[in-house]
Amino acid sequence: MPLARSLSVTSLTGLEDWDDDLDLENSILFEVAWEVANKVGGIYTVIQTKAKITTDEWGENYFLIGPYFENNVRTQVELIEPPNPAMKRALDSMNSKGCKVYFGRWLIEGSPYVILIDIAATAWNLDRWKTELWDSCAIGIPWYDREANDAVLFGFLTAWFLGEFSAQCEEKPFIIAQFHEWLAGIGLCLCRTRKLPVATIFTTHATLLGRYLCAGSVDFYNNLQSFNVDKEAGDRQIYHRYCMERAAVQCSHVFTTVSQITAIEAEHLLKRKPDIVTPNGLNVKKFSAMHEFQNLHAQSKGRIQEFIRGHFYGHLDFNLDKTLFFFIAGRYEFSNKGADVFLEALARLNYLLRVNHSDITIVAFFIMPARTNNFNVETLKGQAVRKQLCDTANTIKEKFGKKLYESLLVGNLPDMNKMLDKEDFTMLKRAIFATQRHSFPPICTHNMLEDSTDAILNTIRRIGMFNSSSDRVKVIFHPEFLSSTSPLLPMDYEEFVRGCHLGVFPSYYEPWGYTPAECTVMGIPSVSTNLSGFGCFMEEHIADPTAYGIYILDRRFRSVDESCTQLTSFLYSFSQQTRRQRIIQRNRTERLSDLLDWKYLGRYYMYARHMALAKAFPDNFTYEPHEPTAQGFRYPRPASVPPSPSLSRHSSPHHSETEDDERYDEEEEAEKDRQNIKQPSVTSMGSIPEWRRRSKKGSIDVTNSNNISNASTPTYPSSPSDPSSPTSSLIDERN
Repeated sequence: MPLARSLSVTSLTGLEDWDDDLDLENSILFEVAWEVANKVGGIYTVIQTKAKITTDEWGENYFLIGPYFENNVRTQVELIEPPNPAMKRALDSMNSKGCKVYFGRWLIEGSPYVILIDIAATAWNLDRWKTELWDSCAIGIPWYDREANDAVLFGFLTAWFLGEFSAQCEEKPFIIAQFHEWLAGIGLCLCRTRKLPVATIFTTHATLLGRYLCAGSVDFYNNLQSFNVDKEAGDRQIYHRYCMERAAVQCSHVFTTVSQITAIEAEHLLKRKPDIVTPNGLNVKKFSAMHEFQNLHAQSKGRIQEFIRGHFYGHLDFNLDKTLFFFIAGRYEFSNKGADVFLEALARLNYLLRVNHSDITIVAFFIMPARTNNFNVETLKGQAVRKQLCDTANTIKEKFGKKLYESLLVGNLPDMNKMLDKEDFTMLKRAIFATQRHSFPPICTHNMLEDSTDAILNTIRRIGMFNSSSDRVKVIFHPEFLSSTSPLLPMDYEEFVRGCHLGVFPSYYEPWGYTPAECTVMGIPSVSTNLSGFGCFMEEHIADPTAYGIYILDRRFRSVDESCTQLTSFLYSFSQQTRRQRIIQRNRTERLSDLLDWKYLGRYYMYARHMALAKAFPDNFTYEPHEPTAQGFRYPRPASVPPSPSLSRHSSPHHSETEDDERYDEEEEAEKDRQNIKQPSVTSMGSIPEWRRRSKKGSIDVTNSNNISNASTPTYPSSPSDPSSPTSSLIDERN
């Protein structure tokens, strides 16, 4: 089943021409999610990064609604009095009736207002509200599912607040409420059953049933049309959750999802085609200096190398200057996130590097939180040994420097045989003996609570990769989130990503994929798949993704074994690149960051809100559906030769890697790429929705398409690459 192209992921330049002059003075936007000021997963990143552009658009009329957790509020929220009189009356009314609702500013970029609801304070209403939910929506919630019970409490309190706020407003505003995921969905259903004057939007970031089915080793995407969704949900004991999600989808005025692949999934599992696809973005901050991100890469890489020196003490028989760092990170879903495919590909890569006598070493990190009880003693010992060796070297260096200085002061050349005395040699010998090790460096940095059943560790045992001296691929499993306060690897996630060479995310189920997107904006190449929203998005916009450091793995039309072979080919090809080629590729990867900036992708959320207003308040807002035919743009192939080992081999005799035989100018190539980017044609602009004001005050004419997710977009051919070499420039080769 081929993926249909969509206006919502191909016409970024066309969106800039919209006339979205919408009167927001009499409109209020609420965004409801369980992850407001509460980091659980990727939705937190979506809301946190999008807050700035939404606040810029809506100003004081933008509010976020989430659950109250005291630990989160202490570090993330500044509690204040509501500046809006109607808001204050609504909160006072609810608090006087036994609720605990807090108001404040979320201390993130944009500082949006947040309304935090303490669900524990009204838990005594749970049975009554569950009865009302059954009577109004025929959805029954079992007593043992605490997460579903929390969703019921959160939903009823959210609907209560929206109704109270609407009643307290003297001049009735146009209220828009956007609900994220099933945990917030009950509030949307109640808004409709209680007929509140609220325009509702429901955004699913991943379907519940889809995630469960993919985790169960099902051929998911080739059987979407044949699943008996009620039976499948019941077999997995999530039928009540599925009903909550599906009810929210069906009740919403506008239904959105984050990628085209998830739109197809939602149409079959949730029985409604999304009205619009709203891709996830990031706040992209450009550096004033062209290669500043390359310097950050070098700094962070040096810190990772320090950790490696300690972790592999006694077995540090490989050259760190010829060592590449690969990593996979995210929720610990072994098959959904592609950890199984990554491990198998690493085993094959290890074999290839050994039989070809490669001097390249790969260190693969698995950053996936799991249940542990403490750090591994051997891992901590490694860092202690490294620090001891560093202190010993510094002590002897100071003594050596002092003697050298004194010798030079009297005008004599130093006698090297007298620079180190017997005590110094004793210290050096003791330091060397301290590095002796009788076991392999550990795979896992922590003590696992379920070591014998852990999927990653069992796979490593099966493929026999134990960090031995003969292995060219080393594996480190770090089963917790990275933190700058860690005594083991004191780095934040962003710093760690910047220090790596390649992010590998061969996911089978990935509705969007923030991890490869974060790599892209930091200039780090990554591997994604054609089953992830990010991978499909990049395939549509880039004529040659590989040249830009975006490797798209085929997991839709190939078997698992074939996908492993393809991934192995990607990894081996990347490992054969020269340092210069990696620098060029990182420059190209970072150039794609504009494509993922919220200042572009946030406009899809604007469009969804306009559409919801038109459906909820037809007397004031209208739209005329039609078929859009807007053409998007595509990044061409890079103007210079792609950094591929097969296309840039040295002639015989072999030249030194430091010779400037591949002349390259980053600014000149970037300028050529900008000139060659395919822009939408002028004739296609008329099909893009044009917002315009009516003569009647407060009334807006809205244009939209009911079948927006199936709009066909022509594919532009790749522009021919220019084999000529542009003028050379100095490139920082410390990376």
